[in-house]
Amino acid sequence: MPNEYQFDNSNALANTLAEHVSDNLVTAINERGKAGIVVSGGRTPLLFFSALSERPLEWSSVWITLADERWVDTTHSDSNEAMVHKHLLRKSARSARFVGLKNDAATPFDGERQCEATLSVLPHPFDIVLLGMGDDGHTASLFPGSPELTRALDMQSGRFCMSVTPPAAPHLRMSLTLPALLNSRRIVLLFSGANKYDIYRRALMENGSVEALPIRAILHQNQVPVDVYWSK
Repeated sequence: MPNEYQFDNSNALANTLAEHVSDNLVTAINERGKAGIVVSGGRTPLLFFSALSERPLEWSSVWITLADERWVDTTHSDSNEAMVHKHLLRKSARSARFVGLKNDAATPFDGERQCEATLSVLPHPFDIVLLGMGDDGHTASLFPGSPELTRALDMQSGRFCMSVTPPAAPHLRMSLTLPALLNSRRIVLLFSGANKYDIYRRALMENGSVEALPIRAILHQNQVPVDVYWSK
């Protein structure tokens, strides 16, 4: 079962989570001289990014990448990379080493091989993987109904990233696969609102398929500890 941490407001959550994550990064740097963190897009983590960017640690030894990315220019308003540069890679964290998923290929399908090679420089296992969750139960870009979902969930695929066609959301995506997400020391699931909490509880408690609610692949595994941070 995940460890659950509930907060009455987003600011309290952001500050507590920033302290938790920075402590894990410091421990990793002390143990192996570097640390790796995977972060997710969306609006929910923005306060956390701001709080984390102010934490005093050896940021030049921290490698950051994304759980998924929309296949748009890195200056596009929908780009997760642009969001990370704006909200996280600043203040104390401006010296962190960021590795994006987007490359110059015309489509993510064309860019898979280059993306895999780029991600190979990151410290493995990751120290922290920060995930969100959609109203449809997707996490990263592992969408229910996506034609690539079964391959992206395959723990024997040997794949670190994979192109994804969302059934409804805009833009083709590049996503870390399930084996890549689980190649980590700790996973943090971050969301807000009673509706998301209901989806989380349904995914956690009901016996249902991972294909219907892909977040189940994270919640119903015993390979990596999961911390759930949520605010009302």
